Amino acid sequence: MADLKPFKILISDDSSQMRDILTTMLRSAGAETIRETIDGADAYRALATFPADLALIDFNMVPLDGVAFTRLVRNSADSPNPFMPIIMMTGHAERRRVNEARDAGVNEFVVKPLTARSVMARLESVILRPRPFIRTDAYFGPCRRRVNRADYLGPWRRAEDQRYLNLD
Repeated sequence: MADLKPFKILISDDSSQMRDILTTMLRSAGAETIRETIDGADAYRALATFPADLALIDFNMVPLDGVAFTRLVRNSADSPNPFMPIIMMTGHAERRRVNEARDAGVNEFVVKPLTARSVMARLESVILRPRPFIRTDAYFGPCRRRVNRADYLGPWRRAEDQRYLNLD
């Protein structure tokens, strides 16, 4: 894993214990510049004065949860960094939640209880292997495809690409 010293990291979780655990993990990996917030609204406000390089955000917070925070970062006209890597954390890993976070534009998803290994793996992914961002009519964020198949020979990768064939 790369040294986290040069990165400004934003943590948002309504649990002070979880924020302490994450801060300890990140500091042990070399992170020095960490900002903690208690919900998505506080996190979004913090971005105005704290230019975070990446964020670890809890899924379930009030009044603004992690999904709403992600949508603001990705799509708001006043977003300071729509390309900021976002790692979503949750204690509930149902497919519906994972898909909701993915469709909002998170880069990675990690399930609680967190381990140093799982957090570092997600950080390594967003830092060392970032996915390209894409924009469609209904989505802006990291490409949701994690694998590019070498045996795919066609030009179109999405069902909606067909609509661009009839542009006359």
